Amino acid sequence: MEELRTTPLTAWHRANKAKMAPFAGFDMPVQYEGIMAEHAQTRTRACVFDICHMGEFLLLGAGAKDALNRVVTQDLDTLAPGKCRYGFLLNDQGGILDDLIVYCLGPDRYMIVVNGACEATDFAWIKGHLAPGPVLQNISADTGKIDLQGPLSLEVLEALTNGSWARLGYFSFQESSFEGAPLIVSRTGYTGELGYEFYLPWDKTPALWERLVADTRVKPGGLGARDTLRLELGYPLYGQDLDTAHTPVEAGYGAFLTKASDYTGKAGLANVRQRLIPLVIEGRRSARHNDPVHLPDGTVAGVVTSGSFAPSLGHCVALAYVKDGLQENMDFVVKAAKVDLPAKRGTLPFFTQGTARKKLA
Repeated sequence: MEELRTTPLTAWHRANKAKMAPFAGFDMPVQYEGIMAEHAQTRTRACVFDICHMGEFLLLGAGAKDALNRVVTQDLDTLAPGKCRYGFLLNDQGGILDDLIVYCLGPDRYMIVVNGACEATDFAWIKGHLAPGPVLQNISADTGKIDLQGPLSLEVLEALTNGSWARLGYFSFQESSFEGAPLIVSRTGYTGELGYEFYLPWDKTPALWERLVADTRVKPGGLGARDTLRLELGYPLYGQDLDTAHTPVEAGYGAFLTKASDYTGKAGLANVRQRLIPLVIEGRRSARHNDPVHLPDGTVAGVVTSGSFAPSLGHCVALAYVKDGLQENMDFVVKAAKVDLPAKRGTLPFFTQGTARKKLA
């Protein structure tokens, strides 16, 4: 059995009786008080999440923008310093190798944040497809990442730093410091709520975490709540809703692909076989990953990729790939274990009251 990696916060999680489980090769907290409580805490107050399993790369030097522009789907010609953008890393056929965020630190200076399970393969792929010149560095082992999420997160951040952060816009970031160490504060997240992601040196991460959880408005959250929170918004999870067998167009992200210039995998985007759709299921019985999806007349339609009870909504929701041409149907049946679950095609986000895009100043 492969030995699990630890984050700088693993000892804290265990000391505070978190339920732990393997995730992306790491020993990670699933829950503390419980998924429902941590979900509600994030929607109404503020939660902190250990996200140190994520991967971070730096690309520096002359030609960095043009070199990276040929590898990722984001249009870096329109990405200004202090801004970050969500997008994809594609294989030659247009399949999704990973979804990632690119941060513009300055002219020809970029940070690339990738999923933890894809860190090694992403680094090798990017390095192998970059034009000569700029230097790509994997700084994952030296970088900690904490997510503060919830409608009270701005108040918590301002109390922590004794400064004003209201002018930091959505998908913007600012370089700062914590206890003399460099800190990036990014107004981004995976929950649909107002929130901030912190990048700082690995060995400084416990001190920042302790400061955050000492605030009475904040509680720690685990991966269980992150999953229900992200699914209520319809945010995809790599390895379930996104994979190399599907393109961003099939996953519903065609509108993100606005870059006119060429990049790896662009030619494969025209091949559309399936569509990722949102499904609403009444009651508490949830669809699960790989449950078959049919039309009411029995026609095989596709398969569920993610499903869960949605605590903020009081019923279940799911994402599913269905055959192209069937995505406009309104009625489906999910073949869960020994039970047929009637499902309606929904709209995203399922949960519409999130504060992530709230104007603060």
